[in-house]
Amino acid sequence: MGQPRDVWLRRFPGAAGGSGAGCELVCFPHAGGSAAYWRPLSLALAPGVDVVAVQYPGRLDRLHEAPVEDLHRLADLIAEVLGPSGGRPRALFGHSMGASLAYEVAVRLGRLPGGGPDLLVVSGRRAPAAARWRDRCVSVDDHEIVERVRRLGGTDTALFDEPELLELVLPALRGDYRALSSYEDTGGRPLTCPVVALTGDRDPEVTVEEVEVWGEQTSGAFRTHVFGGGHFFLDDHAEAVAELVRGLLPTRAG
Repeated sequence: MGQPRDVWLRRFPGAAGGSGAGCELVCFPHAGGSAAYWRPLSLALAPGVDVVAVQYPGRLDRLHEAPVEDLHRLADLIAEVLGPSGGRPRALFGHSMGASLAYEVAVRLGRLPGGGPDLLVVSGRRAPAAARWRDRCVSVDDHEIVERVRRLGGTDTALFDEPELLELVLPALRGDYRALSSYEDTGGRPLTCPVVALTGDRDPEVTVEEVEVWGEQTSGAFRTHVFGGGHFFLDDHAEAVAELVRGLLPTRAG
């Protein structure tokens, strides 16, 4: 028996989605990130979209839990919690590490009767085929992890200037980067749903060419959207991203 949904999934006050909304959008944070990262998008898409954000173990209200250091194991746990959508349209949206995780969850859901998502949106992450050799070089040394995350930017980097806060976030970061360094994709073209890839044109983590390889992961439609900015271009283009996602999401009427 798996854990209940409220252990893993978060909704945000003020974002009146719920089961009455036309589509469920499941959002997956970046390495070291938490469900709270998706609050602005949740508010922007309310009330027509039911945004639920995944809270990984080892952070915020799950700080007492050990991080999951295997991306495939983490995908297994999340897919079990989500299960089939029950006929309501569902899309998955992951940023950075969350993109790889959303993809693996989509693969697992696709093996269930009526379980596959209607759309996968991946952001700020190279495709699995392009990631295979590069992620093997990811360091899991604490100092190098911190310096790498600093270079990427984002609002969370302010935590690194406070030693006590740094000690709180390091276990999650360490666990996430270990998961990335050992990750290998399931191979082939396991998805049939449309895949949309978003990226920043100055992202030091991924090139536009590596993002475009995501098209190899599905037999469905594929397209790429390039924004100006670095790894956290979502923060700089929040309104445009919300509008784009709203237009992509499936509805009950198809």
